[in-house]
Amino acid sequence: MVDVLALVEARLRTALGEPDARAAVTFLGTDRVEVLRFQDTGQEGGIVRYATLGMSAQPMSDPTAMLADPVAGPRAELVLSVRGGLADTDKVLRPLAVLAASPQVEGVVVAPGASLDVGDPLWPGAPFTSVLVAEPGGLVEDLELDAPLDPVRFLPLLPMTPNEAAWKRVHGAQALQERWLTNGTDLRDPSRKSVPLD
Repeated sequence: MVDVLALVEARLRTALGEPDARAAVTFLGTDRVEVLRFQDTGQEGGIVRYATLGMSAQPMSDPTAMLADPVAGPRAELVLSVRGGLADTDKVLRPLAVLAASPQVEGVVVAPGASLDVGDPLWPGAPFTSVLVAEPGGLVEDLELDAPLDPVRFLPLLPMTPNEAAWKRVHGAQALQERWLTNGTDLRDPSRKSVPLD
């Protein structure tokens, strides 16, 4: 059987460089989830990227299915990018691991356009408790696996304020992303304010 996680980590290293830190979280009844931290010092202020490793070990299955298919089904990992040095964002490791474990724990399929809520600030003092799952393929390319396995998709997470999350529920993910774009919102700012929504 192919070692999916070894291939995923290799893809992350190719796209983001060497991780400078990693943490592992294990929840009762689930596989271990690691979160890797990558520092991108090439950009002004530096971008810190956090990527999960472990979510793609099992395919996500339809929560209405009687039996989970051990082979077929979408696979994904999560990637969060924030500006470094502006907040204690390393505390996002556990919330990210919780989100990565949600397909196993809650039987959900994480896909672009979905909202994921951790119920608490993503890191101390963060104005965000939830994230919007964005379209993959930009930062880290999909990882093709041998048939019959689905490719692993690397899903960017965009932090949302509670007001943005509520607005998104009514108007949809596309409308919120257009609002962010129109207002020039810096989605990597760990302490940004909510975009104007009226």
